[in-house]
Amino acid sequence: MAAVSAARAMKDSGNAAGASGILVLEKNEKAGKKIYITGKGRCNFTNACETRDFFGNVVRNPKFLYSALNRFDQSAVIDFFESAGCPTKIERGNRAFPVSDHASDITRAFTDTLKSLGVGIRYHCEVRSILEEAEDAAGIECGNKHERIERRVIGVELATGERLYADSVILCTGGLSYPATGSTGDGHRMARELGLNVTPCAPSLVPLETEDEWPKRLQGLSLKNVAVELWERPAHSRKPLYSGFGEMLFTHFGLSGPLILSASAYLPETGQPCELHLDCKPAMTRDEIVSRLEREFSAAPFKHLETALRSFFPARLAQEMAVLSGISLDRMVRSITAAEREKLADLIKCVVIPIRGTRGFPEAIVTRGGIDVRQMNPSTMEVRGIRGLYVAGEVLDVDALTGGFNLQIAWSTGHMAGQMAGQQAVGQAERRLSG
Repeated sequence: MAAVSAARAMKDSGNAAGASGILVLEKNEKAGKKIYITGKGRCNFTNACETRDFFGNVVRNPKFLYSALNRFDQSAVIDFFESAGCPTKIERGNRAFPVSDHASDITRAFTDTLKSLGVGIRYHCEVRSILEEAEDAAGIECGNKHERIERRVIGVELATGERLYADSVILCTGGLSYPATGSTGDGHRMARELGLNVTPCAPSLVPLETEDEWPKRLQGLSLKNVAVELWERPAHSRKPLYSGFGEMLFTHFGLSGPLILSASAYLPETGQPCELHLDCKPAMTRDEIVSRLEREFSAAPFKHLETALRSFFPARLAQEMAVLSGISLDRMVRSITAAEREKLADLIKCVVIPIRGTRGFPEAIVTRGGIDVRQMNPSTMEVRGIRGLYVAGEVLDVDALTGGFNLQIAWSTGHMAGQMAGQQAVGQAERRLSG
């Protein structure tokens, strides 16, 4: 997106030939390797919600995105893919997908557009470092501010030792999630080498491992229309770190599914132990559950608890809930007291599941943390104090929930970085000619 935007900025200025000076340096053997696995191979490329709702789904540093998103929003992204020959559709939750349900069509839209603009892609091309030098100028106008520029980018050095010289470099290497796609923290390392601050990184939108074994015995069971809360352990606040409603999945290691992935984005940065509180029946009050238990037990007094709970839960979950209740599995429900029914209702409304940790970066959809956005000009995506260095996408300390929000952040920041880099290149070319 950054390359497309830069090329179009140069074309709009009347310098279409300048696009041939734009080069995408791709570490992998093909373009968009991470795109191929997004949305289970379908690529949920944006979310068509209202702008205010979009920012409500950005977990860290949403204000930093105001300029980028307003300049290139979700409708602009949809228009881009449609005009690039990739028809789109909107599904539940305002999630946008290609009509074909093939993520490869999203990648093809980019590569075809770049080809039409005369922009090249160099594959198997790993960048080792960003080259810079001292800047002669005392300052430069950046947006509405006059900022002191002490350094400027002059190009990059490849892992082979080859140097490529350029007036601008756009750093969009991604974070640490799904390292098999090439996201191994190269951008963070290069940023640190330039003296930039990189905030601590952690996996986000990632499945959770549980301390208890019983969730693992439910592997493959999906629960819909349940509610969860994420709490520190012990709780240091009267409010949960996260609360949500939706779908979750039991796995061989613990928990996954949309609800769990969203909760993982709010895990404490300190590594404080946490626990999930699962409300199995959020549509019912505790008193309503007590009344229903009383009716169910009265209607079939000779059933054992596990069998009776099958009217509430799938069979495997009913068995685990019976065990968690602490009531002897040999007892018939007619012998269960009113106090025990109330405790059982409490359990149904709040199953406490201690969390051991996450599944790590190999299974994380996105990286939390990254290049500190306080070092960035949010109106240009240029690093303050380093002329010609732009940053976009997941390598920044900006992340959001699932549903297409993170890819939209990539498109918006990439578009702005490319546009500004392209305009800067045109200005520098004009100054060289006039000089």
